Amino acid sequence: MSISHAPPGSPEPDISEIPEIRAEQDAALDLVPIVPASTRRTRVPRWLRRTTGPVLLLLLWQLLSVTGVLTADVLASPGRIAQVGWDMVADGSLPGAIGTSLQRVAGGLLLGTVIGVGLALVSGLFRVGEDLVDAPVQMLRTVPFVGLIPLFIIWFGIGEAPKIAIITLGVTFPLYLNVYAGIRGVDAQLIEAGESLGLSRRGLVRHVVLPGALPGALTGLRYSLGIAWLALVFAEQVNADSGIGFLMVQARDFLRTDVIVVCLIVYAFLGLLADFIVRSLERLLLQWRPTFTGR
Repeated sequence: MSISHAPPGSPEPDISEIPEIRAEQDAALDLVPIVPASTRRTRVPRWLRRTTGPVLLLLLWQLLSVTGVLTADVLASPGRIAQVGWDMVADGSLPGAIGTSLQRVAGGLLLGTVIGVGLALVSGLFRVGEDLVDAPVQMLRTVPFVGLIPLFIIWFGIGEAPKIAIITLGVTFPLYLNVYAGIRGVDAQLIEAGESLGLSRRGLVRHVVLPGALPGALTGLRYSLGIAWLALVFAEQVNADSGIGFLMVQARDFLRTDVIVVCLIVYAFLGLLADFIVRSLERLLLQWRPTFTGR
């Protein structure tokens, strides 16, 4: 295509017909594709990036142990901890303790979920419920649940009941706060749209309010699981005769830092596994809500 730069009827030649000028115009019109900077970078696998930090930390830990900077009395070496962990798995003490601890967390998590979600529904869906429920819950959640251990021992004895009660109390409040906030955070225009479509109150709760509160509920569940493992650490050190906390108490009495670290690693992996399960539920149940996942 030729673009004339001379006025009509002008005796001067059109500069676009000059070969040199024509070549410059064609070169200027060539489009160069723009490649984002993120695609030009060399991609490092995500699993490699996520494991680099822990591997470097283990190498530094082993180096400090070998050089004597970290003595066995202060902190056992990673190699020693791995050997002790394998021995505990082989003799069955660690799997049995894990099973007992999982039962306690499951019981406390189930009771806490029922209580927390139930109170949040009453307080979030009804103004009268909010007036009756929210203030006492807000008062109780400011009390450290660890400080209630002496009362739980007096009320429930020294068996399994106080341990499950501590976990239940720790789980209840994060679920209550997040479910309540999720219910009250539903867009009012969605409620109006549902009413205009003829949905009853029960239909609004089922099709609008609960789906809208689901992201908050799952976030609360993640917080609750983390607090459940934290509460378990305290609960299993109260006259326990089994569980991971019991192994830690025995190891403390005999100054076995290797056993203590093994138990802490088990706590960490169980918490990581629980968080992975909840995140998988989020991806499954919240497919209708596209979100930013990072770059």
